[in-house]
Amino acid sequence: MAASVSSAGIGSGLDVESIITKLMSVEKVPLTKLQTNATTIDSKISAYGSIKSQFASLQDIANKLATASAWNAKTATSSDATVVKATVVDSARAAATSFSVQVSQLAKAQSAASAAVASGSSTGTGTMKLQLGNWSSGSFVAKDGSSEITIDITAADATVSGMAAKINAANAGVTATVVTDATGERLLLRSNTTGESSGFRLQVIDGDGNDADDAGLSRFAFDPGAGAFGMGGAAQASALQMGQNAHATLNGISIDSETNTLSNTVPGLSMTLVKETTSAVEVSLAVDNTAITKLANDFVTAYNATNSMLNQATKYDASTKTAALLQGDSTTVSMQNALRRLLSTTTSGNISMLSSLGIGVSKTGDGSIALDSTKFSAALANSPDDVQKFFTNATGNDATQGFGLKLKGLMDSILGTGGAIASKTASLDQQKKVNSSDQDAMNNRLTATEARLRAQYTALDTKVASLNSLSTYITNQIAQWNKSTN
Repeated sequence: MAASVSSAGIGSGLDVESIITKLMSVEKVPLTKLQTNATTIDSKISAYGSIKSQFASLQDIANKLATASAWNAKTATSSDATVVKATVVDSARAAATSFSVQVSQLAKAQSAASAAVASGSSTGTGTMKLQLGNWSSGSFVAKDGSSEITIDITAADATVSGMAAKINAANAGVTATVVTDATGERLLLRSNTTGESSGFRLQVIDGDGNDADDAGLSRFAFDPGAGAFGMGGAAQASALQMGQNAHATLNGISIDSETNTLSNTVPGLSMTLVKETTSAVEVSLAVDNTAITKLANDFVTAYNATNSMLNQATKYDASTKTAALLQGDSTTVSMQNALRRLLSTTTSGNISMLSSLGIGVSKTGDGSIALDSTKFSAALANSPDDVQKFFTNATGNDATQGFGLKLKGLMDSILGTGGAIASKTASLDQQKKVNSSDQDAMNNRLTATEARLRAQYTALDTKVASLNSLSTYITNQIAQWNKSTN
């Protein structure tokens, strides 16, 4: 009697799929809200990542503002950098001053060269003994802490290039180089460092039995104290440069240095002697107001970038009635207010407010700040110590300590572990986890709901189909009865 139904709605004529789809769209409203909330949470997490990055930039500036050395920046100048170059290496130790420097002798490394031998020919075998030290009046005095290095020259090493390789491999403080010209190959030795005490002596135990002639391995020796032969012979005098110290005077005071860099002569200053001269060069150290002003400008730039980002994140557009992502967000608003309150705080000292240095809120109305460079420069010129104290004075009292320390403290509280941004991000991460869990539960419920609806409507469709079939049968039967009666 009842016809079988192969697809929902065929037997009854009901649009079952449409009915289920519409019912499920109503059921999915809470899921859609969860998905929208998840997108918003992700956007807020991303926004806080950008805010954290911007605050980190401001924190870098705060750390500099709070450091005394940043306000002690010094610069060095030389009236002739081709003679003396000057560089500040420690601003805290360098004091503003000036002096004259005259260079009478530059430091040099000892070097010596052998006579030429035919390229590739044997140099002879034996043992070389190389040591660093000072030649004074023809006598050799070993350098403190140095030891004699023994280098064996075998038949396999008995060429100029072979000897050079063995000497360099010994790391004896001397570099060997092969120099080739029209007459053959020469062995060139040079101390690795300048100064009288870094000269060298090269003694030879010659395999030919004569250690003091210009034949065999001894022709490569340098030992003037033992006689005029080898590299120390008269014929090689033109290629000889003895190690020497630099000699200079600083305001008439004699300076002697093994190198051409004077790093400990004046505190915080490094001077490089470049050229000998008969006239003095003026070297000056002064406060580097350019670097200090740049630091102040860097603060203004970093503060304004942070302020602008917070403004954009929390704004409300009345014309479009559109709120920004973090509009009304208590954490963001709190950080913004804390930054703005900091600008008007006072410190102990003769300069107690940012405005006294020409740093104040601009007239744009957006909370940004500006630097009056004229006012700031005047403060630096008149009271450099007070300017430094305003930023770096550590009173132990948050209310009165230096502005740089206050700003650093605020940045640490915002960016530190357990700080405002970390706490907010953790809260958003937890919200995301809960949202994800709720979506999973909702999807499971929707799957079950759809299955239940399909079962119900399939049963209804089957029942209606059965009733329709029965109705058709009865109608046909009545029609037959009526024909029979007529």
